[in-house]
Amino acid sequence: MCRKCHRVIRYLLAPHVPACARALGLPRTLGELRGASVPVLASGPAQVAITFDDGPHPEGTPLMLEILARHDATATFFLVGEQVARRPALAARILAQGHCIGLHGQLHRPHPVRSPRSLAEDLQRGLAAIEDATGARPRLHRPPYGLYSPASLRLAREQGLQPLLWSRWGKDWRRFTTPARIARRAVGRAGAGDVILLHDADFYSARRSHLHTAAALPEILETLRSEELCTVALDLMQT
Repeated sequence: MCRKCHRVIRYLLAPHVPACARALGLPRTLGELRGASVPVLASGPAQVAITFDDGPHPEGTPLMLEILARHDATATFFLVGEQVARRPALAARILAQGHCIGLHGQLHRPHPVRSPRSLAEDLQRGLAAIEDATGARPRLHRPPYGLYSPASLRLAREQGLQPLLWSRWGKDWRRFTTPARIARRAVGRAGAGDVILLHDADFYSARRSHLHTAAALPEILETLRSEELCTVALDLMQT
């Protein structure tokens, strides 16, 4: 699927994510996630979670890791199995640097148009790719574009995966966005418990979009700190 197709699908499907999440009872915030008895690496009321989708990426992921390290911040990376298979050492580096990993699928394709059989294979292959690369099995899952099908939600839960969507996002996958817009959308009104969606890769987004995200990330982290909100990674790996 071409980049343009991915962008078009995002424009079409993204507005439906909050309504679908509410209808299915899927967590979008840390409070809702804790309601599902999920542990986190830090405690305290003033927490937010920064999450990155679509990696690992040979340029974008190291950039995000370096910026996070400079700001003493943690994040959760939802990885795509086909990209992990190409860069297993980079997936392992994410975990080694104190961040957490979730599964974003083996392939970045919308679940509602896929068969139950292909979805079951996708989950198994994605989990295996991450476990082979890191020695740990993720327990957190986010579907491509944030939309499950009835079959994929059932299959994810059967695999022991906990769904997590998001409450804020930078819309950093857009072709004509800017770092300032990304930061404003991501944290302009952020509060305790928010889950913020960003992307560390441009495989399924506008070309070089990860550079806009990297440019926005320091402002995002500085804004959170000025609001006395600490970042938290989600402790959801089974070794």
